[in-house]
Amino acid sequence: MPPMRRPRARRLAVALLALSTLVPAAPAAADSGDTFTRPTVQPAHRPVHQFDDEDCPFDPALAARLDEAIAGVRQETGTPGVIVGLWLPGRGTYVRADGVADRATGQPMTPDLNMRIGSETKTFTVTAVLELVDRGLVGLDDPIAEYLDGVPDGEHITIRQLAEMRSGLYSYTFDDDFVHALLSDPERPFTPQELLGYAFKHDNVFPPGSDYQYSNTNTVLLGLLVEKLGGMPLRDFIHHNVTEPAHLQRTLFPRGAELPRPYAHGYTDQTLDGQVADATHWNPSWGWAAGAMISDLHDLHDWAKTLATGTLLSPATQAEREKFIPVPGFGDGAGYGLGLFRIGGWVGHNGSLPGYESVTLYLPEQDATLVILLNTDIIHEGSEPSTLFAKAVTSIATPGHVYELPTEK
Repeated sequence: MPPMRRPRARRLAVALLALSTLVPAAPAAADSGDTFTRPTVQPAHRPVHQFDDEDCPFDPALAARLDEAIAGVRQETGTPGVIVGLWLPGRGTYVRADGVADRATGQPMTPDLNMRIGSETKTFTVTAVLELVDRGLVGLDDPIAEYLDGVPDGEHITIRQLAEMRSGLYSYTFDDDFVHALLSDPERPFTPQELLGYAFKHDNVFPPGSDYQYSNTNTVLLGLLVEKLGGMPLRDFIHHNVTEPAHLQRTLFPRGAELPRPYAHGYTDQTLDGQVADATHWNPSWGWAAGAMISDLHDLHDWAKTLATGTLLSPATQAEREKFIPVPGFGDGAGYGLGLFRIGGWVGHNGSLPGYESVTLYLPEQDATLVILLNTDIIHEGSEPSTLFAKAVTSIATPGHVYELPTEK
């Protein structure tokens, strides 16, 4: 779906990411902000399993098939480490952590690690907007020009169109000057206004509502809308009104490049010379409302159902969120709603930024949840590695509901 595709070129400026150039690891102080701790998991280079549903043990034969499939995808794609969580009510719980979290030290991947979640951030930002809708502070069909100045054709672009990626606004991630600035110094911070400046010097790509194009520009504008109507910084609004009510204690919107311990190192080939680099401490501010957040397996497991069932929203607003508009090329029933997609019956979102990828999904038909986290974003034969893991798992566990996206040609 939409958020998971990158242009063929060099993938430098995309829906959910873009960054490059090898940078030294940030000093320890970079890890000190927004710190939280968790019980450590005993190190092991073998896969780590965790079965939480004692009343319904996971089928050993199915677990073995999943083990083999995940190991196969990891080997095929060269993914350093991956965490997979699958919750199937009545069938049990499967959690596997495989590979390494740090290539330099050989530290194993474990289920408790913090990861950057890229465009899954959009699900939190759009939820914040929809909460404002429920409060009567903004209408989905209001033009953005009523609230923010300077948006090209803003008097005709609605809040709904921004959230469903149908505004026609140019994505700043495709701007050459933005790419140059980003690649020149991946540790530098960007402000939302700087990001919009790169976008707004370009003509809109289509009239609002007439087509679909995934654009981070849309979500940055929604973040500014939340700040204006919510009366506080976006990170604070999301904390107080989204993650805290959802009981997500390990999910945060960072102030800068901090990544609380324990974390997995992330690896990318989005560099000036095409060589693989450690992107762990690169500054995600270029993604801001569209891609800067951090979470872990535990919280994303909880968030998947909260997001897909609209726990934080009124039924009417959630119904608006779930008006999935078909996206050509993504299969029958696939579509993008308001900061949310549906593929193969699964509802959720994915994320990608240099060094990290994620997929968080909920299958209403089976009350099932799937979360996948990995520490690379390196494309394999035209596909995001996270897509390949998700396809492998769903093909085995829910063969009638397979998560699959088209490859780059």
